[in-house]
Amino acid sequence: MLSSRTVVAVASSSSFLPLSHPAAASTSASASAAAASYPFLNRRLAFSKCHTSRDHSIIPKPQRSRVMEGFKTRAAAAAPQLEDADALIDSVETFIFDCDGVIWKGDKLIDGVPETLDMLRSRGKRLVFVTNNSTKSRKQYGKKFETLGLNVNEEEIFASSFAAAAYLKSIDFPKDKKVYVIGEEGILKELDIAGIQYLGGPEDGDKKIELKPGYFLEHDKDVGAVVVGFDRYFNYYKVQYGTLCIRENPGCLFIATNRDAVTHLTDAQEWAGGGSMVGAVLGSTKQEPLVVGKPSTFMMDYLAKEFGITKSQICMVGDRLDTDILFGQNGGCKTLLVLSGN
Repeated sequence: MLSSRTVVAVASSSSFLPLSHPAAASTSASASAAAASYPFLNRRLAFSKCHTSRDHSIIPKPQRSRVMEGFKTRAAAAAPQLEDADALIDSVETFIFDCDGVIWKGDKLIDGVPETLDMLRSRGKRLVFVTNNSTKSRKQYGKKFETLGLNVNEEEIFASSFAAAAYLKSIDFPKDKKVYVIGEEGILKELDIAGIQYLGGPEDGDKKIELKPGYFLEHDKDVGAVVVGFDRYFNYYKVQYGTLCIRENPGCLFIATNRDAVTHLTDAQEWAGGGSMVGAVLGSTKQEPLVVGKPSTFMMDYLAKEFGITKSQICMVGDRLDTDILFGQNGGCKTLLVLSGN
């Protein structure tokens, strides 16, 4: 039985084993026989109770990396084999899935995902999909799920682009203020839906700064927040403009959709993530951003309120210890780590 509050399950495979699979649901009495029949079990599907700081955002920066390294070491070293997947399924009402590296890699669906989702729905489980990727809106992600052959409603999808807009609405962001966006279309679409004024985004991708004597870059004094997300059109103009807004506009917020070091843009390799863009602005402003994506608790609190979910009845499924698993732990949920991605 799974009695611990926090569960970390490790599956050393590039595919996603359906939890309905006989191998995943084997008991201790039949574990050896199941392992012989299903070699996947020999690749270690495991769970463990692990501990980390609940509010890692306020840990001094020099200590933060040591905390995460210790967390990763304990998670990897203390994970006994998971022998009863049914117990995990029965212990929660809701499964929250990360997307990149868990549901898909780039535009390629990970093996076993459709069967797993269908099985969980057939057992009455609520499914929610949370991604730190801010390049798409909820509506655009809905189309991606559809393209991959997955039946997922827009209301079940929560991207960090949506989280940025939802956060600004939650603090009653002034109607006369604007948001400068270092990011892509997903953020712009969600700000549009929320009725929040913005500038920047992809259209600033072609702008250049000519560093000639006396050059002065004007910026909009009405910008009250700079939102930074993953941006394939990132450039020096955007860094300078965002820096001016944060440093010179009184009370201007610095909001990051996430600080992921890498992301899965294709299934061939890892790519520099949104954290690289956030890091550039952090470096020039010397100001820590407010993170609305994982592992921040904002999205977890929003989801719990939106669906009326008790957090102890949630299992967070992800492929990253420093975002997905920490997100679940910070929110007081059970967590399930799959090694199909990062």
